[in-house]
Amino acid sequence: METSTMFERLHSWRTAHVSTRQMTLILSFTIGVLASVAAFILHSIIHEIQILLTGSMRANSSNWLFLIFPIVGIYLTYLFIKYVVRDNISHGITRVLYAIATKQSHLRAHNCWSSVIASGLTIGFGGSVGAEAPIVLTGSAIGSNLGQLFKMDNKTLMLLVGCGAAAAIAGIFKAPIAGLVFTLEVLMVDLTMASLLPILISCVTATVFSVIFMGNSSLFDFTLTNGWQLERTPPCILLGVFCAFVGLYFMRGMTSCEGMFAKMAKHPYLRLVCGGLMLSTLIFLFPSLYGEGYSAVNVLLSGKTIADWNTIMNGSLFYGHDNLLLLYVGMVVLSKVFATSATNGSGGCGGTFAPSLFIGGFAGFFFSRLWNTYQVGTYIPEQNFTLMGMAGVMTAVMHAPLTGIFLIAELTGGYGLLMPLMIVCISAYLTTNIFETHSIYALRLAREGRLITHHTDRAVLTLMSMKSVIEKDYHPVKPDLPMGSLVHEISRSNNNFLPVVDDAGTLLGIIDITHIRHIIFRTELYNRFTVRQLMQEPSAVLGENDSMEEVMKKFEQTDAAQLPVADVDGRLKGYISRIHIYAMYRKMVSDLSAE
Repeated sequence: METSTMFERLHSWRTAHVSTRQMTLILSFTIGVLASVAAFILHSIIHEIQILLTGSMRANSSNWLFLIFPIVGIYLTYLFIKYVVRDNISHGITRVLYAIATKQSHLRAHNCWSSVIASGLTIGFGGSVGAEAPIVLTGSAIGSNLGQLFKMDNKTLMLLVGCGAAAAIAGIFKAPIAGLVFTLEVLMVDLTMASLLPILISCVTATVFSVIFMGNSSLFDFTLTNGWQLERTPPCILLGVFCAFVGLYFMRGMTSCEGMFAKMAKHPYLRLVCGGLMLSTLIFLFPSLYGEGYSAVNVLLSGKTIADWNTIMNGSLFYGHDNLLLLYVGMVVLSKVFATSATNGSGGCGGTFAPSLFIGGFAGFFFSRLWNTYQVGTYIPEQNFTLMGMAGVMTAVMHAPLTGIFLIAELTGGYGLLMPLMIVCISAYLTTNIFETHSIYALRLAREGRLITHHTDRAVLTLMSMKSVIEKDYHPVKPDLPMGSLVHEISRSNNNFLPVVDDAGTLLGIIDITHIRHIIFRTELYNRFTVRQLMQEPSAVLGENDSMEEVMKKFEQTDAAQLPVADVDGRLKGYISRIHIYAMYRKMVSDLSAE
């Protein structure tokens, strides 16, 4: 009670002395600091667990412990989520999109820390997923909860969620521009002069504090020794197309595998065993799949000879078979989707951000090594194409070409490859768009009609909810009511709409006062007619789960003033007024379009 009073006083003081604009900037700085702390804690958890478990493993032979560690990690994560969190925290970025689309940017308080612990356990023990999506969820939750604490409006809450996501990406990769672009492309927060400065403050703050916590070293080891040449444009275009198909394979494979694991939802231990065995077997065969796999990508980026690249086969059955390098890399590309799906599907916690980078790096190396081995054309440097493959597959999976370009450029200092990066990402994006118009994060929400887009009209309809427009101040009447009693009910009503319901509350029809106005004052008819004889079928009946786009469409088709809302059993839940819904729509368009 005392805490609540303290926050009330703090809110009153803030309202009196600090403007909403100023408070937004203060909160954006705070979000940047906290997101960088969360990123540091998560990376520390993962690093310490991996050092403890794999530090003494041999490179020249297979390691049987790979068959055990991933299963233990997933089981620990499952227990943590079931008994401590007691909520679904998987698919971090999708959950952020869902919160923006359906809950006015409200994320639960536990999301500020639960994903850090759960994904730390999963990845540390070998789960083949990424830490980026959990950190994005954490950063967004920090922004959402700080905004709710200071009672910011829904528009500002959405901006703070975007600040949290941008700070998370900027902090974990030390890439401020990529953080900004990610928020615009993936979370689809519109860039205005009002939103640019807070997001930039969060990104820069998170990057600076991440450098303080973790040093200035980059996540990937890359030194540009072979710049872009014009004659390499055709292989760059082909790499982009190849990355698009790899990305589509990744997305479709993930969707299919998730569907398979979803069928086992009622049998969590069976799901855990099946997914755990699949994951541990794949990691035993291909140790590069262990955890995020960034160390394996670094081998491909920093290596210059076959001997250097062959070290990615250390600890596997392929060790010592130099002639099988291409086969190993190709098998890793194909199996990564199953390893990632098995990790999340069996109860682990992690994202697809890192897997898309990982599979892109391996796909880029595979493409360039194959090209050079068979001397298809001019020589292309494997390190450069590994880097560009990361950007290409990320673009295909996330539908975010600018994020792919700037993230890879910032991560590696590879701005000398900006032109080929753009060629690869554009080629990948255009090719992917032919087959799939949504990113892996937006796919589920798009199918449900709950996806925020940069299209203002659709964004407003998505943000509007049935609960916010449904009205319940109606007077239902029974079908056997005499006309005289109906007139009395009409005099008590504030609108022209009277629903007719039976004893169970099922909608039978409606009374439209405008249609019976010519007989309503003829008292000699009061006992001759009943409501059943005067009622009519509604022009349309809205379902309580209908999207606002469907609601608007039915109003346009029927030109009705009011339409009833019923549940799946036909029971009346209320009605929606055309005037009310259009007034709210116009206000939200105005708010969303305001600078």
